[in-house]
Amino acid sequence: MKDEMELHGVVLNSAPSRDFDKRLSVLTNEYGKITVWASGAKKPGSSFMAGTRNFVFGTFNVTKGRSGYNLRSVKVNNYFEEIALDLVNACYGSYILEFADYISQENLEAEETVNLIYLSLKAILNENLDNVLVRRIYELRLMYINGEYTEEPPMPCSQACRFAWQYVLETPVMKLYTFTLKEEVLSEFADNVDRLLHGVIPHNFRSLEILKTLK
Repeated sequence: MKDEMELHGVVLNSAPSRDFDKRLSVLTNEYGKITVWASGAKKPGSSFMAGTRNFVFGTFNVTKGRSGYNLRSVKVNNYFEEIALDLVNACYGSYILEFADYISQENLEAEETVNLIYLSLKAILNENLDNVLVRRIYELRLMYINGEYTEEPPMPCSQACRFAWQYVLETPVMKLYTFTLKEEVLSEFADNVDRLLHGVIPHNFRSLEILKTLK
């Protein structure tokens, strides 16, 4: 089919549509966030069933439709099934997707954000990393990608906190999750990221509300 396009990305949200279809929010390297309609994806035995779930990274072959894109085929690179094995990890992972779905835009290349999501989900599965730190690094870097950030922490803090802030802004994405912070520094870092978010993201995320009930 001459108008078929091959896009690479991640399923941020998968919702039922009519009896057997799904409406996907997919963040793609090439076109940013797009809406993809997967006809028959809920039917037993559908070739779309496995590749149209949250957390799926893959190659999506689509055609342009009137209200988004129509899915023709999907080749899955990673399902991230293991993130659902732990409820807390699942909440943090869901927040990663939910935040990206809220802030991402259409028609803007999003390869760095797709890579950031992938590496953040990997970091959540790393038992040596604190999920709170992973969340705060992800938030700050995504705000940086979207141009909604400050060069320095917005509140007074320690030198260690300022160093972490600069590291998250300046280091290549592949090396983001290669440090840890002492508890008191992590608290400072989290407070500063919260202050930054408060002025830019007027939204309550469902995954964070659930996470609060688990603590």
